[in-house]
Formats: sequence, C-alpha cells, structure tokens
Amino acid sequence: MGYDERVEFGELQGKTLIEVRCSVDDGDVLWFVTDGGTYKMYHQEDCCEYVRLEDVVGSLVALFGAHITVAEETSKHAGPGKGGESETWTFYKLQTPQGDVTLRWLGESNGYYSESVDIERMPLADGALLWDDNDKGWRKRWAEEMG
Repeated sequence: MGYDERVEFGELQGKTLIEVRCSVDDGDVLWFVTDGGTYKMYHQEDCCEYVRLEDVVGSLVALFGAHITVAEETSKHAGPGKGGESETWTFYKLQTPQGDVTLRWLGESNGYYSESVDIERMPLADGALLWDDNDKGWRKRWAEEMG
C-alpha cells in the first residue's frame, strides 16, 4: 500500500458495513462495505515503535448490515509510559442504529517514531461483491465495468 490510498477514518461515515475482520497475528482490521470498498487499519512499522489494537468496546458483529452514522477518530498523547517512552492512545468510534463500537489503539515509541494508525482504501478486486441498489441484491464487479 502507498500514501496514495490513505484516507481519514471519517470516510466510513455514510457507508454500510457487510463484514469486519480483525487479524490477531498482525493487528490489521479490514472493513468491507456495500459499495465494494475495503478499508484497512494497520500500522506501517518503521523501526522502534509498537502500535497495536488494544481493545474493542461493543460488538463488531452487531454492525453487519448497519449504516454508519458517525465515524470519528480522537487521539490522546498520554506522555511517558512504561520505561519513560511516549504513549499515544487513539480511539475510533462507529455509531449505527444497531449499536456503537469503539476501537482503542495504543502506540508506543521513544518519541521519534510514529505512534499512529494507518488507514487505507484498498482497490476493488475483479469479482468483488457489490450491492446493487437497483436490483436490491449482490452482484460481482468486473474490470470491464470501469470502462
């Protein structure tokens, strides 16, 4: 992924979730939405920092099929943590008519390296499922549709 695909978390607002996947191994979170889009939350490690998903408050499963009414990010620099290193807490809040979820990420470093979460919109793949508002159903998206 590159800097061209980076987006703000607020871009999820107004979209409808169909699936969320959290990877325990690498800490990535993938958001799948009905327009065929996929968003990835992760941290691109540089050297001497550690950024991880610390906690999820609420049920991600309850959000499936839900229209996101609020998608907001807030951060709080907590100052020196364990061992005098820098700590930044970042909270990602989603509100839907079916419930709310907050993802709590912790970034730690010596103060020089990034403690932030990266969010990218991933390109649509051939054969990706899309919601068709006209037919009110799922269909596959193919490259020739893009012109």
